[in-house]
Amino acid sequence: MAGEPAVTPVPTDDELVVVPLRHWWRWVGGAVILVLLGLLGWALADAKIDYAAVPGFFTHDIMLRGLVNTVVLAVVAQAGAIVLGVVIALMRRSANPVARWFAAGYVWLFRGLPVLLQILLWFNLALVFEDISFFGIWEEKTNVLVTAFVAALLGLGLNESAYMAEIVRAGLNSVDHGQVEAAKAIGMTPATALRRVVLPQAMRVIIPPTGNNFINMLKGTSMASVIGFLELIHAANNIASRNLQIMETLLAAAAWYMVVVSVASVGQHYLERYYGKGVAR
Repeated sequence: MAGEPAVTPVPTDDELVVVPLRHWWRWVGGAVILVLLGLLGWALADAKIDYAAVPGFFTHDIMLRGLVNTVVLAVVAQAGAIVLGVVIALMRRSANPVARWFAAGYVWLFRGLPVLLQILLWFNLALVFEDISFFGIWEEKTNVLVTAFVAALLGLGLNESAYMAEIVRAGLNSVDHGQVEAAKAIGMTPATALRRVVLPQAMRVIIPPTGNNFINMLKGTSMASVIGFLELIHAANNIASRNLQIMETLLAAAAWYMVVVSVASVGQHYLERYYGKGVAR
């Protein structure tokens, strides 16, 4: 009919031409990365490193002792930090103002001082206190009690406990207060509500940063080498001082760090999946 607009026919599926979107910059970026990796591999292959000697240092008895000491120190320090962190976090949420101020001061002090400084302070405690006694019932020399392991444990554990206190506090605060009120309404004590209602939900928030902190703890044990504690770095230096193959022994220590960090990452993954199963599909 005259005056009516022309109707454009709709093309059928066979008539449609699909033009894929080209992402040229993705290909350029990928090519640049491959070129850089190739240059790095070429440089490492051309470096003056005896790669054949690295496996021998990887399984050297001193290196294995350093590995065991590293893992033990990290696990014990992290476990103690978790316990102390939970206590300090609960104190910060306490209705007692003295407990709250003490907890805040604890976090301020141990989070503010560098870890290496704390390790050195504990290791040199005998310069200030020659003896440590317990109300005259028991007494011992400070340099006998505060060994290199104990000094590293106190320095790493107390520093980490301050961070754990904030992580736990954030996890507890993430749980809706109405659930706590509901738990109290059905007769649960505060301790029971914390154990059965609050903590299971707070763990979803607590686990990821705790896992990251434990990985940092594994690597942070290297600072204990400055006080003579035999961990991976100190073990590598001991071996290198005998054969002067410094890079080879450091590469062996680096390989062990990657192994233990990878194992810790896998454990973190399964913990996160376990405590997140209530919200994940």
